Amino acid sequence: MNRVANALYASRKILLVLWIILIIGFGFYAAKLPSVLGGNGFEMKGMYKDTEQILVDKFDVSEAQIIVLFEKKDGVSDSKFQQTIAQYMQKAKEKSDASKVDIPTASNKMIKGSTAYGIIHFNHDDGTMDKRLEKIRTLSAEEKEMSVKLTGGPIIEKDMNTASQADLAKAEAIGIPVALVVLLLAFGGVVAAAIPLMIGIVTVVTTMGVVYFFHPYTELSIFILNVIPMIGLALSIDFALLFINRFKEEIQTKSVEQAIKITIQTAGRSVIFSGLCVFIGLAGMLFIQVDIFRNVALGGMAVVFIAVFSALTLLPSILAILGTRINRLRILKVSEQGGQSRWRSFATFVMKKPVTMTIVSLIILLVALVPVRDMHLEIPSSEALPTKYESRQAFDTYNNTFINKNTADVYFVLEAKQDMLNEKPLTNAFTFIKQLKEDSLVKQVDSISTALNVKSSDQLQAMLENPQISAQTKPAVDSFINGHYMLIKATLDTDQNSDQAKDFVRKWKDKRSTFTVHIGGYPKFEQEIFDEIYEKAPYGLALVLFSTYVILMIAFRSVLIPLKAIIMNILSLTATFGLLVWLFQNGQLGLTESNIALVLPVFVFGLVFGLSMDYEVFLISRIHEVYHQTRDNNVATIEGLASTSKIITSAALIMIVITGAFAFTDVTPVKQMGVGIALAIFIDATIVRMLLVPSLMKLLGDANWWFFTKKHDKSSSNEQLKSQ
Repeated sequence: MNRVANALYASRKILLVLWIILIIGFGFYAAKLPSVLGGNGFEMKGMYKDTEQILVDKFDVSEAQIIVLFEKKDGVSDSKFQQTIAQYMQKAKEKSDASKVDIPTASNKMIKGSTAYGIIHFNHDDGTMDKRLEKIRTLSAEEKEMSVKLTGGPIIEKDMNTASQADLAKAEAIGIPVALVVLLLAFGGVVAAAIPLMIGIVTVVTTMGVVYFFHPYTELSIFILNVIPMIGLALSIDFALLFINRFKEEIQTKSVEQAIKITIQTAGRSVIFSGLCVFIGLAGMLFIQVDIFRNVALGGMAVVFIAVFSALTLLPSILAILGTRINRLRILKVSEQGGQSRWRSFATFVMKKPVTMTIVSLIILLVALVPVRDMHLEIPSSEALPTKYESRQAFDTYNNTFINKNTADVYFVLEAKQDMLNEKPLTNAFTFIKQLKEDSLVKQVDSISTALNVKSSDQLQAMLENPQISAQTKPAVDSFINGHYMLIKATLDTDQNSDQAKDFVRKWKDKRSTFTVHIGGYPKFEQEIFDEIYEKAPYGLALVLFSTYVILMIAFRSVLIPLKAIIMNILSLTATFGLLVWLFQNGQLGLTESNIALVLPVFVFGLVFGLSMDYEVFLISRIHEVYHQTRDNNVATIEGLASTSKIITSAALIMIVITGAFAFTDVTPVKQMGVGIALAIFIDATIVRMLLVPSLMKLLGDANWWFFTKKHDKSSSNEQLKSQ
């Protein structure tokens, strides 16, 4: 690190100019990032997506649909209501250049009482969907005899993007001012407190500009807009806080050049180890081939890299130019010795009763994790959108009025090697339909058999051979058969989100058949997403645990301390998930009842596991340094805690403030992420750092440091192991 420190200090002015250019350049593209975001990110390559494409190509299923919800006003007759709807739908088709529209009538069950819905179909999105929607909205505003609300996938995605941007602004408005207050309490001066915020903003803006260039190669989820600021601000401010604290210590007795170089060699080394832990924690998500996990991983890894890069290049350049002026504009008197004395007393108190403190800590964590057994994960849908949005209101009304929530539709497309109307494939298809009807979970089967009321392939072939009957049946045949393909819809007697529905599509996916069987529908979509996560997450977990253990073992030269840190982190994270279940699924503390977003456990684990190791590096490195000087484990633990606790607590508090501010946002998965990360950091900073770490360090004694090389040059080791 000595050569790196010398090079960075020598290049400080060039680095500052380069950063100004980077900020201006990437800032331009950061502003364009929201325009290339879309969807909730729950997409992956698989049978569901392939089947959806077959339905579009072979059976005239539209790629996008807009649901138009109509509610009749008082005094309007039923006949006038239907007439007005028909006129509206026809105008909407013409204005939006839609491929077709489904007009509600009493016979097709799209009208119930004073409520009705129609569907506008689009075969493709050529980039003009927003303009089309605006034309439909203008048309809706003209209606006098009924209220008209628009909903459906494209509109919900657009509103989700809008809500995410509003959430980001709200979280920043809450988090940044509070973070500034915490920094003022930590440093006492405006200049020192303002720099971490500036570094955080620079990191976020630069990363958003970088991520913009990812969009031609991968679909970017709207949640990127919340993930990057959430991680970037918190992590950059943390790094800057620790870096500036060390610089302020060194500048008291050394020149600016010496202080900068020592800070880079010590705090910079810790920042690299810490950033590496967080980076690997997020990289574990890349195993899961679902867009949102890859988005979070790529966006998170990018912001971690840039946070470390800015902490090692931009921050030293600014501090080198400021020098002793870092202490300017002091408005609070901060007593370093008083704070260390209080932490020393607390650590001594805990270490006098290590068994009791360990038991109390474990009881608290075990009680908190109990609700985990009731965790119900779900893929975020329209319910993630705030109720104030018209698209959410309309979708809720549509679901509650017209959709049977106790059934689920699964689509089967049978692909034969020859034309489906040939004798052999047709006979086999009827056998498949018969087997499907015999399944205990199947409530109804819609197929060519039910459409033409035929019981066997022989009956169907006889009808098709009669020219007069064949002409009459052609529309029905075309709806279910196209060349080598046959469409079958099975309605299941269970909710589309249920485990039974997922088990059903798994069973039929693996069922042997003379056809190539393609399966679609929402149960198949959920089954593929859930299975991908459950199958691939263990690989990511193994990578994170193994890599983190090796990194910490190298950093601390200990076998037991990394193992202990990993176990404590897993325990505290599980307790966090238990609290999230209690808060959100049970609707506690005024929160609306909602299931846990499927992305949450993986994302919170990937990020917080690395961040917890971040604090572990800063704390244990200092304990390690003192132990190497004194060879007294108790003294090392107490002194290490006393010298680092204030700055680690401040860093944790800033992390809690920045991420916890998202608890006041409206998009449910974002709210859950903010609360989850804030809770996890709070547990880590209190129960783990204040109680478990000193207690276990006391109980294990010198065994903590087993693996040390006995013949060790003391002075060189001290220099190498200096840290925060």
